[in-house]
Amino acid sequence: MKIVKHISIFIALLFIASACTKYVDFDPKENYEITADVYFNAAADYEAAVVGAYDPLQWMYLDILIGDIASDNSFSGGESATDVIGLQHIDDMVHNPNNDNLTSIWKWLYEGVNRTNYLVENKDKLDFDTKEALYGEVYFLRAYYYFELVKFFGDVVLVTDHRLTASDSKTLQRVPKSEVYAQIETDLLNAISVLPSAQSQKGRVTKFAAQALLGKVYLFQDKFSDAATTLENVIGVYSLVDNYGDQFLRAGENGPESVFEVQFTNTSNWWDWGYTPQGTEGNFGVIHNGPRAFSGPVYASGWSFNIPTQDLVDSYEAGDSRKDATILDIVAFADATGATYAEGYKHTGYYNNKYIPRAGESGAQTELNYLTNYRSIRYADVLLMAAEAFNRSGLDDGKAQDYLNQVRARAFGDEDHKILLTGSALTEAIWAERNFELAMEGHRFFDLVRTGQAAAKISGFVSGKNEVFPIPQQEIDISGLTQNVGY
Repeated sequence: MKIVKHISIFIALLFIASACTKYVDFDPKENYEITADVYFNAAADYEAAVVGAYDPLQWMYLDILIGDIASDNSFSGGESATDVIGLQHIDDMVHNPNNDNLTSIWKWLYEGVNRTNYLVENKDKLDFDTKEALYGEVYFLRAYYYFELVKFFGDVVLVTDHRLTASDSKTLQRVPKSEVYAQIETDLLNAISVLPSAQSQKGRVTKFAAQALLGKVYLFQDKFSDAATTLENVIGVYSLVDNYGDQFLRAGENGPESVFEVQFTNTSNWWDWGYTPQGTEGNFGVIHNGPRAFSGPVYASGWSFNIPTQDLVDSYEAGDSRKDATILDIVAFADATGATYAEGYKHTGYYNNKYIPRAGESGAQTELNYLTNYRSIRYADVLLMAAEAFNRSGLDDGKAQDYLNQVRARAFGDEDHKILLTGSALTEAIWAERNFELAMEGHRFFDLVRTGQAAAKISGFVSGKNEVFPIPQQEIDISGLTQNVGY
């Protein structure tokens, strides 16, 4: 059974803060303490609260879309130049602090932080056999949410000992991202020390998932030796699936390549557009990627956002199996099958084939109930991160080549495409390989920023400004926070 399931009425009330309009402050209910007094009295209560702490992972569809739309991989798309204006502005690199999509990301990530902090507040109330391992999941989740915040906004508000409430208004300050990274590292090390190597329930965090995330956190800070040492713990634990594209199908979920996968379900079909995506347990991001007004086999109609560019299509080498698995050529598909579709805004003729609406994979209110899991950390990503870490640390270019070439051998189905470069040339090859392997999965923009390539690759990108996104203006108005440079 998947970890993601319908949260009980109690948990919904427990975390009712997600529905309000304040962002760090949340305007929470002031009866939380009473609720905790009557609730955290059994191990099952903690277990239910931890499930609630996983829940905001399901809301992160904008993080994934923006990870490619803000980069050179894809255009915003949609119906018109005003369709989801926040994404249009990000695509054009003219976004500002009043961007509703960025405000949602900030709000939802801090909801995740608040839920984990609530559990930390109540950790000492009760002892039970599985408590330490359960809190390993809590620390991983808090690290995950803060890592997303740092990636998007740089310096952010850091609170770990209590839930942010209305009483915190006007007292909050952003701290340097180095301090946030230090807390992320601490949380992940604490998680690694107590998490099991395997979980009986799909979607639960394992020790290896925490090590993979920690390795990524080190890589984002250019701590290459630490990243290499940490990621080495994950090498060999997982395996690459034989057919690259299979892992993005329903049958490929939680497979041998899945290190951490955000679970979605439609066991409780959702109809309410007024509380999306927080209410639905389906993957709301999927509908954004589909061809508009589509009629035909295999796929289902969508909203034509996140449109792959011709440059991305042309970047793949001949024989690379990842190209067709990543990008749907809708013109060729329509010619072959008789399918029809309507061209959307900034139409290129291509769609995201990894996270695309597929026929028969939703229910009830179709747009809100797609079952597709998000593969947050794949083993191929771990191999490429480890390759980069060993190369850029100067520890072992031979090992870096080996990990890189494992990924390439799967992509081409042979051993004839090995890369035997060393030094900075190998670094460049690894960076290029990351996009061939991970394109349209929401990583590209952040990879370009952390490797210093963004200004050269992204049209309109302003160095010293666009490495991070603006702090939401409403949050500045509420909490008096400072703004990022240039916004």
